[in-house]
Amino acid sequence: MLKIRKSHERGVTRLDWLVSYHTFSFGGYFDPDNTNFGDLRVINEDLVMPSAGFPTHPHNDMEIITIVYEGALEHRDSMGNGSVIRPNDVQIMSAGSGITHSEFNHSKEKPVRLLQIWIFPKRKGITPRYVEKNFPEEDRINRLQLLVSPSEDEGSLLINQDVKLYRSVLKENNNIDFNIAPGRKVWVQLISGSLKINEYTMSGGDGLAVENESLLKISSLADSDFLLFDLR
Repeated sequence: MLKIRKSHERGVTRLDWLVSYHTFSFGGYFDPDNTNFGDLRVINEDLVMPSAGFPTHPHNDMEIITIVYEGALEHRDSMGNGSVIRPNDVQIMSAGSGITHSEFNHSKEKPVRLLQIWIFPKRKGITPRYVEKNFPEEDRINRLQLLVSPSEDEGSLLINQDVKLYRSVLKENNNIDFNIAPGRKVWVQLISGSLKINEYTMSGGDGLAVENESLLKISSLADSDFLLFDLR
């Protein structure tokens, strides 16, 4: 079973400093048919205006992944971490027993575009943890680049859940096959471009829920940047 979540169907928050598109229920946006997908709880596509951002706020018992694809995002947290996340960087934070953090556009001139992803943890109450890493774009051209996994395979970042997150930049007229293990499900989030996955065509911002399937045949109709989640 494959089901498309079209970009225009997402919830949206519009403020003077933020435009945020919500694939799943988030904040003041609630859709009973789209609250989560397995352990995948949040995919927010955020556009943050220059010098603006999210003031210090708390989290607990959530795996939070941030991927910047345009601009730069400044991060500070209660563990003493302070950094600037740029394109090709991936940040993961295990909120565990509790953490506070802030996120601001590092630029005074240009907006920052990012994806923020929340995943339910496997174990609750763990000691909070933060890590980031740069993943070169050339390593995901026409292949799946593993960003996050529960066992740090292929240099990926550790996550407290049985989830693997891949990213790919599939050039026009290229193909990737992805085999799905029995009992697993997949979510594909298209950042930009156009893909055909099995019989479905996707445009930028679309998501695709996949259950009870064994193979995905992914073809690019244009240069396409996408994430693939292998989930319970």
